[in-house]
Amino acid sequence: MIPYARQSVSEEDIKAVSEVLRSELITQGPVTEAFEETVAQYCSARYAIAVSHGTAALHLACLALDVGAGDIVWTSPNTFVASANCAVYCGAKIDFVDIDPATYNLSVPALEQKLIEARKAQQLPKVVIPVHFAGQSCDMKAIKTLSDEYGFSIIEDAAHALGGQYLHNKIGSCQYSDITIFSLHPAKIMTSGEGGLVLTNSQKLARKIRLLRTHGIEKYHELKEAATEGEWYYQQSRLGYNYRISDIQAALGLSQLKRLDGFVKKRHELAQRYNNELAGLPLMLPWQNPDTRSSWHLYVIRLNIHEINKTRKVVFEQLRSMGIGVHVHYIPVHTQPWYQKLGFQTGDYIECERYYKEALTLPLFFDLTSEEQTKIIDSLAEVLNH
Repeated sequence: MIPYARQSVSEEDIKAVSEVLRSELITQGPVTEAFEETVAQYCSARYAIAVSHGTAALHLACLALDVGAGDIVWTSPNTFVASANCAVYCGAKIDFVDIDPATYNLSVPALEQKLIEARKAQQLPKVVIPVHFAGQSCDMKAIKTLSDEYGFSIIEDAAHALGGQYLHNKIGSCQYSDITIFSLHPAKIMTSGEGGLVLTNSQKLARKIRLLRTHGIEKYHELKEAATEGEWYYQQSRLGYNYRISDIQAALGLSQLKRLDGFVKKRHELAQRYNNELAGLPLMLPWQNPDTRSSWHLYVIRLNIHEINKTRKVVFEQLRSMGIGVHVHYIPVHTQPWYQKLGFQTGDYIECERYYKEALTLPLFFDLTSEEQTKIIDSLAEVLNH
């Protein structure tokens, strides 16, 4: 089976991890700090904080912006459930904005219309979480303009988008947002095994995120009172979490970061071949906004269901039987049973639901061979044309 995603781990990556395992500190050591500094420099952000996973990054971002009971957070329904769950963890009310039919990202016109209505109802969001689906940035400049007018903060959910660009700046620079988060799950562009990153240009937010990452505890070297106590001294100043990443994971992430641009370059080459060779089939290719340079985390096609006279499920199962590990991204969050208990219904976000019925994710990863990609293309053509 050719999987839809697979990590690429080199001998250099293994060596970097082995060196940490042989060192004195395997967690809360210097490698994590080096990883954070290197990521911040790569993305042109002032601060980067490494955490245990992308969900932790989202949760900490919401907490840092003081999201709590009585607040409202909006995000895209075309995402993994963590993009919405993070607000609910904080006691906030979650809501969604329908997607753009071309990029499958949060629709700016839909966002603006929803804000107009929300202002009239005095129900404006405290935070909006645009999701850079498949690695392509949302229209952040337009969203920031709306944020200035309507007073909401912005968390970029860039779990798919490390290594991508928007308006010639690296995603993660936080030029048009308060916070950006990344995921380092093995299915993503690069990995630390499990892990996530929170980036910001605010010293205040960075300090709060670091505090919340480690139980809300401040150590002796951060405290004036430590002078009368000792090096063992610490204080828990607020309720935090154990969302740390180990130096073992950070070593893998730091090593992988050296290969990040190469990972993205290869994904572009693979995506271009798909674009060239799938063009004549009864499907819609993914469209790219010229203001962006996607990291191509996912390659998603939309099937012309009426033309092929097959359901997406039949196409999915036939390709799986041929050894092609296709997938579907994503089931609209508002259609999940837990969210329907909150009052959301099928039919609430028509564009997202229309997209979902036709979407199919093809395998795309750094080590995908030319022969494997040929098999994927030929198998898809056979299924759609017969």
